[in-house]
Amino acid sequence: MTPQTSQSSSTFGRFLGYLRPYRKQIPVAVGLIALSSSTQALAPFLVGWAIDHAIAQENFRELMLVLGILALVYFIGFQGISAQIIYVTQIIQSILAQLRQDIFTKIQSLPLSFFDQSESGDLMSRLINDVNTVNQVFGQAISQILGNLFSLIGIAIAMLSINFKLGLVSNIAIPLIIFLTGLFSRWARTKFRTTRQTIGELSTKIEEDLTSVREAQAFNRVRLNIEEFATLNAANRDANIQAVAITAAFVPSIDLLNTLAMAAVLAYGGYLAVIGAITIGTVTAFLIYIQQFFQPIQLLSQFYTQAQSALAGLERIFLLLDEPARLQDAPNASEMPPIQGEVSFEQVKFSYKDNQMVLKGIDLHAKPGQMIALVGPTGAGKSTIINLILRFYDVSSGTVRIDGVDVRSVTQASLRRQIGIVQQDTVLFGGTVTENIAFGRPQATQAEVEAAAQVANLHDFIITLPQGYATHLGERGVTLSQGQRQLISIARAVLVNPRILILDEATSSIDTRTEILVQQAIAHLLKDRTSFVIAHRLSTVTSSDQVLVIQDGQIVEQGTHAELVAQEKIYANLYGLQLIQS
Repeated sequence: MTPQTSQSSSTFGRFLGYLRPYRKQIPVAVGLIALSSSTQALAPFLVGWAIDHAIAQENFRELMLVLGILALVYFIGFQGISAQIIYVTQIIQSILAQLRQDIFTKIQSLPLSFFDQSESGDLMSRLINDVNTVNQVFGQAISQILGNLFSLIGIAIAMLSINFKLGLVSNIAIPLIIFLTGLFSRWARTKFRTTRQTIGELSTKIEEDLTSVREAQAFNRVRLNIEEFATLNAANRDANIQAVAITAAFVPSIDLLNTLAMAAVLAYGGYLAVIGAITIGTVTAFLIYIQQFFQPIQLLSQFYTQAQSALAGLERIFLLLDEPARLQDAPNASEMPPIQGEVSFEQVKFSYKDNQMVLKGIDLHAKPGQMIALVGPTGAGKSTIINLILRFYDVSSGTVRIDGVDVRSVTQASLRRQIGIVQQDTVLFGGTVTENIAFGRPQATQAEVEAAAQVANLHDFIITLPQGYATHLGERGVTLSQGQRQLISIARAVLVNPRILILDEATSSIDTRTEILVQQAIAHLLKDRTSFVIAHRLSTVTSSDQVLVIQDGQIVEQGTHAELVAQEKIYANLYGLQLIQS
């Protein structure tokens, strides 16, 4: 067995594992398939019997009886096929729905480090395109394929039972068919892997360019984007053409073998009939059997080749499902008690990649209710400190504690439930205003949502919208200004009522008038809460209890605004430059 064949078997075997919940339904499906298949094996025998015992003997009554039985057989077969398609389709579609659910659940549970190195378009392609490919190959054809397999077995048994020697001649082409199927499937598998890869790259390009149309037009990059898309599109087209070309060459090869087998049966069967070894009815039955015999072989062989596309898609899906899950809760993790707000870092070191330390021994202590400002150049490690408080990542060494509790010893859900965050780039969704505000607490009442909007200085704006709180926002809230989106983010944090609050550049990129509203809302939000504020506008952190100057992964200065200005070092220079520029 080649490595490729072994991998194919493993992938398909894993897919079959999704059948376990349907163990009770499978025997019924198999029974329906066997019933419909047996009718196909019985029909040619009845035709041969009619020729030898009714037509040859001019027995009209027996001919009518055989025709009646034949009609009944076909009717039963038709009903069996209809029932099996419905029944098997229900099972397969349930499996595919579970597969989609598993992919989505996995994506939601993956650590942020995975998304740092992955493209959302490719992930969407696995969830949509790859599953659709599996659906097209297995979902729509599996019942027919199983039916053909049973028919093939039934027809082979019938032919060998009627005349063993002629049955062997009829099967003479099977070794060649197996050889050709294996050969073509290996070629097809390679090409279909390429098609799955190129459609993933194409999906990534589409997702990126659709979300950055404004930037593309603003920077006059439209033509370049079109050219790049055309290149990827052409690569996907060529890969699909090559894959289809292999399949197209395979079908006439099976047709040729079918013709050769029929010629062999006609020659040898005709010879046996001439010498009186078999009857004309038997030869006729065998010719019908050959037609029926090669139809399922052709379909099965063609399915096997086309299934390489589905297997290539399943490989990509299972690679994603096998990605290490998010940071796991400790086996004995407990619920985080109600947070008071004390936060401490004890000799914390962290690296996103080996040998590239982002934090190099951070020590800090925030008392409950204090406002801690984090300032410093881009890439200094400010956002990393925030990520460790939320436990989006685990420290490489050292400890992060909240109220004296190591954040690794409690469940992530109970920890994050008590921490709120307002980011520079507010993420909004295509739902209503109410749904966006209640994103972190969907069970909140309408009164609670409106109360949070009041605190965030947002209520007066919302009631001017066409449907008020029921107004649907555009994708990512594009119909709102940056400041309005920021106020929704603040209202979202207010509704969660966190004990620790994180503000990540919350007042940047907004106009002065809106900034006043945002600052007032933030002032309400900060009251009696421990807060960590990342800010480039140093004027917004002058009232902080502590200012931590982060540089190259270390705290290089620490103190109040007044203390640091008096030291006339890094912070004082930054503050002085901003005063001059303003």
